[in-house]
Order: sequence, then C-alpha cells, then structure tokens
Amino acid sequence: MQKTEPRELLHSAHPIEPAMRGQIMDALRDIEAQHAVTILFACESGSRGWGFASPDSDYDVRFLYVHRLPWYLTVSPGRDVIEVPISGDLDINGWDLRKALGLMRESNPTLLEWLRSPVVYREAADTMAQVRALAVQVFSNAKAWHHYASMAKKNFREHLQADVVRYKKYLYVLRPLLAARWIRTRPGVPPMRFAELAQHTLDAQRDAALIEEINALLAVKMRANESATSPRWPGIHAFIEAELAANAAQPVQPLPIAGHAGLDALLHDTVLRFDPAHGGAEGPAPC
Repeated sequence: MQKTEPRELLHSAHPIEPAMRGQIMDALRDIEAQHAVTILFACESGSRGWGFASPDSDYDVRFLYVHRLPWYLTVSPGRDVIEVPISGDLDINGWDLRKALGLMRESNPTLLEWLRSPVVYREAADTMAQVRALAVQVFSNAKAWHHYASMAKKNFREHLQADVVRYKKYLYVLRPLLAARWIRTRPGVPPMRFAELAQHTLDAQRDAALIEEINALLAVKMRANESATSPRWPGIHAFIEAELAANAAQPVQPLPIAGHAGLDALLHDTVLRFDPAHGGAEGPAPC
C-alpha cells in the first residue's frame, strides 16, 4: 500500500514566471561568456525559495561557478564573487567554488540553504551531489544553531518592538527560530523551505492555534506588497518570546564532525573536470 505524505501545516508557494525564468537562463549564459567560468549550480534564494513571496518580491538568483585552472594558480588570489547590477526584479550574484567550499567548512547557513532550494535553474548533477554530501559531512550543528538563534534575536529586537510591524519581519524571525529548533531536535542540516521546517518542528495538535495564526499571516503576506504592515500578531509574538528565552537558557551542544579532507579533493577534481584544457565537460543543463 502506498504511503500517503502528511498534509503540510503551512501554506507555501514558489512562483517563478516563465518569462523571468527565460531571462534568468539568458543571464546565466551571459555571465559564463563574460567571465570565462562554468556555472555549476543556480537557484532561487530569499522569499521565493522560502515559500512566502509577495507579488512584488525580487527574484534572488544565487549561483556557484568554477574558473579555468590558471585562475587558481596565481600568487595573488582573484575576486571570488560575481555580482550583476540589479535589473528590475532580478537580483543575481554568485560565489566561486573555492570560496563556497571554504564557507561550507564553517557551516555557512546561507550556502547550505542555497543547496536545499526548491527552485533550481541549473545544476551539474554529479558535482552537486558530491557538494551536498560533503555539506552534511562537515556540518557543525553548534555553528549553524548559533547563527539562526542570533539572527532571530537580532531581527526580533530590531523589527518587532513597535505596535505596527511589517508582515515579512515576523517571518524573518520565525524562519530562523524554526531552523534553530530543527538543529536542536534532530541531527543534520535544516531545510530551506519554511513549510518543511514547520512540518518537522511544530505539532499539528499542540501548536494548532499558532499554526492557524501563521497561516493567516502567510496568506496576507503572499497577497500584499513587501512593505505592508499590520498590528502585532499576539500568538506569534508570544511564541517568539518563549522560543528566544529557551534558546538563551540552553544553547545546543556541539556534535562530532567527520572532517574536512574531502573539500580539497572536490575542488581539485571539479576544476580539472570543467577546464577545457584538460578535456573538461560541457556545462550543466538547465533544470
């Protein structure tokens, strides 16, 4: 008998207009030609990846790329970020693979979220499977938990103290709080999708009132503009205060890490694999 997946607790949507997808694919090809790189992976970050975009949300495209071999063999390192000027709703930039693997060694949550984005534009499947496997292997639960707990605390202090607040600021506190709770209650990297985080960190019965209030917030947020505001949401506000207090009272304890040896090998193998002078493979196909 086929197992039925439980219904998700929270509303979620990841809208990508077909015309914008085509514009993004064109932009990625232009970046490769202009900078002589191969884009290994490109995804949607921000609210469209988290699942609660507003009608006027930007398209936040993030990518990982690899240079040709000579770029890595200079005494002075080159710039390891490619940033494209924002054009309309399109915000696109990326990191060189060496930079990305260095950040992975530190369990950089931004990078780990990209790797788990539900919206992928391009992907070198074999290489990215290795990247994701290494991300799990070198993951530091303590570093990631500290990042999310600190982000939630900072956003709450800076954006949710007034009587009238922006809808999205609640989500910018709730999402890291649930990511921190995920890390506290289970091993491994938390997912990017807000709905998936909630599915595994909230209880349908015990947290029913909170879930109903978050869904009401999401419904309004996904119809309103990014700057829209409302009075405080009391149930959500109380949950945030309680969760922040729990984080302050009991930080997570570090778990063992397997080691970082595979990062250098992956960089070496990938640079050679995609370098034309060494019979490099063609770039990844669109998703």
